[in-house]
Amino acid sequence: MNGIEKITQRIEADARAEAGGILADARRRAEALCASYEARARREAREILDRGEKEAAAREARLATAARAEAGKRALGAKQELLDRAFEEALARLTALPDGAYAALLADLAARAAVTGREAVIFSPGDRTRVGAQAVAAANKKLGRGGLTLSGETRPLRGGCILRGGAVEINCAFEALARQVREEAAAEAAKILFAEAPRNGREG
Repeated sequence: MNGIEKITQRIEADARAEAGGILADARRRAEALCASYEARARREAREILDRGEKEAAAREARLATAARAEAGKRALGAKQELLDRAFEEALARLTALPDGAYAALLADLAARAAVTGREAVIFSPGDRTRVGAQAVAAANKKLGRGGLTLSGETRPLRGGCILRGGAVEINCAFEALARQVREEAAAEAAKILFAEAPRNGREG
């Protein structure tokens, strides 16, 4: 082998070695880049899944809150319906009392509501005829003085009476009394129902 051939072979060997080094470096860089992209892809996929889980949990919580609120409204509506029915039955029973018991009840209402003891007592047309004078007389007896008077005026009441003293009226009609009690009962029921909903939510 002459000198030129040796030089040529050395150049070729050096070129092959350099090419091998470049190729190996390129492979390392490619592998590192792939690993970087793979890690980034996994990280982004994890972030997407985490966001999805959080959004799903938040939506579930919103739906649960809405469901509890709707259940509370329905329960309150049912409670109100039961109260309405109960008070309607109570009104019917009160107005159907025997005359003596009914007059005593009206007398007690009038005596308790009287402020000056000189008010005029207003009844419905039917009650005025039925027990008006008897109820007023019994009320005056309870008060210990005969200041209450039977008014000639009547009102469309479903039982009970109204006491009028000058420009001031005290409404003791059964419907007004029942409405007041019903509103208080409904407010209490609402307080209980809607206080219960958040507690149930925390327990869940």
